[in-house]
Amino acid sequence: MTATDEQTAAQADAPSDSVTGGISRKGLSVGTVGLLGAIVMGISCIAPAYTFTAGVGPTASAVGTQVPAVLLVGFIPMLLVAFGYRELNREMPDSGTSFTWATRAFGPWIGWMAGWGLIAATILVLSNLAGIAVDFLFLLISQISQNPSVADLASNPFINVGVCLLFMLGATWISYRDMQTSQKLQYVLVGFQLVVLLVFAVVAIVRGASGDAFDPTRFDIQWFDPFAISSVGALVTGLSLSIFMFWGWDVTLTMNEETKDPERTPGRAATTTVITIISVYLLLTIGMIMFAGVGTGALGLGNEGIQENVFFALSGPIMGPLAFLVSLAVLTSSASSLQSTFVSPARTLLAMGHYGALPPKFASVSPRFFTPGYATVVAAVVASAFYAIMRLVSDTVLWDTIAALGIMICFYYGITAFACVWYFRKQWFDSARNVFFTFLFPLIGGIILFGIFVLSLVESWTPGATGSGSQIGGVGLVFILGVSVILLGVVVMIVQYFRSPGFFRGETLTMAAPESLRRR
Repeated sequence: MTATDEQTAAQADAPSDSVTGGISRKGLSVGTVGLLGAIVMGISCIAPAYTFTAGVGPTASAVGTQVPAVLLVGFIPMLLVAFGYRELNREMPDSGTSFTWATRAFGPWIGWMAGWGLIAATILVLSNLAGIAVDFLFLLISQISQNPSVADLASNPFINVGVCLLFMLGATWISYRDMQTSQKLQYVLVGFQLVVLLVFAVVAIVRGASGDAFDPTRFDIQWFDPFAISSVGALVTGLSLSIFMFWGWDVTLTMNEETKDPERTPGRAATTTVITIISVYLLLTIGMIMFAGVGTGALGLGNEGIQENVFFALSGPIMGPLAFLVSLAVLTSSASSLQSTFVSPARTLLAMGHYGALPPKFASVSPRFFTPGYATVVAAVVASAFYAIMRLVSDTVLWDTIAALGIMICFYYGITAFACVWYFRKQWFDSARNVFFTFLFPLIGGIILFGIFVLSLVESWTPGATGSGSQIGGVGLVFILGVSVILLGVVVMIVQYFRSPGFFRGETLTMAAPESLRRR
């Protein structure tokens, strides 16, 4: 029997796709992702090489040597929310994740907005990842050819957009095909990325400890003390950046209908991914501080001139002739994440179409590859158009939109955490395990994210507090963009209600009644 025949047989054995108020399968390839594959996809989506080089500089400028403390504080809500995701997945393994779970817990309106938050955040990140891949492609060519002028080609908007669209096209093609193709590619890209990052961190630590460094800084356990951060504003800025640096692990849950042992594998992959990432980040942070310090000197992490790309600035001084490997790692990080990030919006759009929250066309699954083909193409077209327009019109608006991502991430992660708490309310005290994993952990994680969401809105209201400092009428552009994306979701939701009200009446995906919740 061929692989295609096996998939067809699996689909035939799957529950009917007719929706009767409960969750149902959507025709995706069943049992094609194992635990290791899910973890690799999760790490790939986070893109540690790219997110770290983009986030460590601004974080260091805000909190100095307390970067490890901020990372740990940002890690805590991510881990607590991951536990909530795991419990919801055990009960309802569905590719709609936040959308489906929030609908089952709170009803269609909140569920729809949770889905919108995930889709908006991931599509905006897709455009950013493609742009970063372009920048590092030309930087890598410049390093290898020893011709600095090659790197300047990325600043030409037409060349930049053209190459960006080629990256997007390649990622779309891979994402459209079966999950086996995606996994095989990710094993290579993620493996290479992690090896280079670990070598970079170890070399930086050794050279910092020996004094052979730009600004040798002795390791201090106080770097892990969050109470040593100078102000609440600095803490909020650092937390928003650190949450962005962790975001993406939930892709492991979005693949739940395609994983082996879907009730347990996605949750295990999510927690393993988050723990792996914090370990890598802390090692890198310690190495960079020990080697370069947090001052504003030429290579200091507080130097605004290097904060957009810290790896590129430090790779030569730390790695010497092997510096090009660091640029290659960031390039592969952004390119691999570009492909894996397609998984979340495509499958959320698929689920929303399947349950009638979006037009039925979004529920289309490729009969050959068993992937959400239509949703994948739509996500690619929207992300490509957004990047092309913003890159040609205004870099400021593009980067401020990306700066608003922290608001979107806290928005839908927080809703999902609270959905876990509310959905399992009849089971909180069935066991000690339930007290922690269905009540306390997701509740605390949700409260922390909600607090960061509110504080981020307050901080971004003031021009210059976050992003480029642009403003409209005295209000920070980051605030305007973040709120506008949420309000746009409300408008689209209302339009969809009038076009197809069945979902909003609870006819296709019902809110779970308390008396119907099974006890464990």
